[in-house]
Amino acid sequence: MQPIDRDKPDAEDGDRVSLWTQIWEMSHILAPAVLLVFAAFWFASRFVEPAPPKSVTLAAGGTAGAYYAFGKRYAEVLAKSGVKLEVRPTAGSVENVKLMADPASGVSIALLQGGIGEAKAMGEVMSLGRMFLEPVWVFYRGTGTIDRLTQLKGKRIAVGPEGSGTRALAEALLKPNDVFGGETTLLPLTSTAAAEALAKGDADAIFLVLAPEAPIIQSMLRDTRFRLMGFAQADAYTRLFPYLSKVVLPQGVIDLVNNIPGQDVPMLAASAALVAKGDLHPALAGLLADAAQSVHAGGNLFYRAGEFPKTVDPEFAMSDDAERVYKTGQSFLKRVLPFWLAIFVERMVVMIVPIATILIPLFKIVPQIYQWRIKRRILYWYAQLKRLERRIADDRGMADSATYRSEIDRIDAAVTVIPVPVYYSEQLYNLRSAIGLVRQRVYGLA
Repeated sequence: MQPIDRDKPDAEDGDRVSLWTQIWEMSHILAPAVLLVFAAFWFASRFVEPAPPKSVTLAAGGTAGAYYAFGKRYAEVLAKSGVKLEVRPTAGSVENVKLMADPASGVSIALLQGGIGEAKAMGEVMSLGRMFLEPVWVFYRGTGTIDRLTQLKGKRIAVGPEGSGTRALAEALLKPNDVFGGETTLLPLTSTAAAEALAKGDADAIFLVLAPEAPIIQSMLRDTRFRLMGFAQADAYTRLFPYLSKVVLPQGVIDLVNNIPGQDVPMLAASAALVAKGDLHPALAGLLADAAQSVHAGGNLFYRAGEFPKTVDPEFAMSDDAERVYKTGQSFLKRVLPFWLAIFVERMVVMIVPIATILIPLFKIVPQIYQWRIKRRILYWYAQLKRLERRIADDRGMADSATYRSEIDRIDAAVTVIPVPVYYSEQLYNLRSAIGLVRQRVYGLA
């Protein structure tokens, strides 16, 4: 058995040196590439929306009203996507406006009755669509027919409490009819209290803004003591108040047997809007629009199924995200993936696309740069060797042979320590062979 020479370099040592050479060489190339990718990642992050909040607050109305009931139904739909919708009870649309205008309220969304004059106080808001019609019911007592609001002058009129949308709308309609003043009295009564006051004779007329399915409406339409006012000037009101629509309560639609109402009744209706602050996350705007479609797509006595939600809003600018959902539905990812996973994927796509535009060329360029660096190092010494050969060829007498020997030794020593990966060893050994040929010439002619 031959003794082991501890001073003799092992083959594995050479492989280890070659590996470290490659790592060192690649680090000079990859470091700038990695920095470029991180720069692209940072730049792309400037254009990515943050993740949507997991909870949001909606200002609705009284707990016994339609707004609150609809808000609860929205909450059920959003809960399926892992978003908590807090439905806050309020006095009505006027209070909802104040809550939306107050940054400290925490309210980001609200249901508003159309035509709320204080709406401008909310600042930058966007509409998620018009959700449903709210008919204006004006009930009165007496044998005479009332079909114009000016006929209510001097009477006791229940118009709803302060802060309610009913009162705001009633005052807007009564003002151009010169009703205020004199003996006209506005009573701040809620719907139930107003109906009781009318029944007792404590009020001459009442304004209600409720859905036709509301029990109090059904009851009053069937009560022979009360009469429903038809708006003879309904078309004029729709011109003066663009947020109002003319609707007709058809003859017999409440009770066919007893023919209630006894004739077609022209009425006015405001369209309720679902509005949100301008900074509401786009994903939540789309999710709320989806919820609104599922809740309000059905029809009632005044409109057919599919007419609501509407994407035309006469008071507020429409949300682009909500409008897109109404027209084309949710995105493919939100249809096939859970909401939060779809949001994550969409955000990552925004990040990945610009990064991919850098990574794909880098995958091609980095190996080429690596090869170029290795070849450049070898070609440099080929150039040095070629220059030495020219000098030897021009010096026919080899007068400076000692300098030539020193130069070839310098080149050989430098090439010996060139850090070249194993893959390029063939080119390195070709260079060393060329050095050997020039060395023979230098020493042979000395």
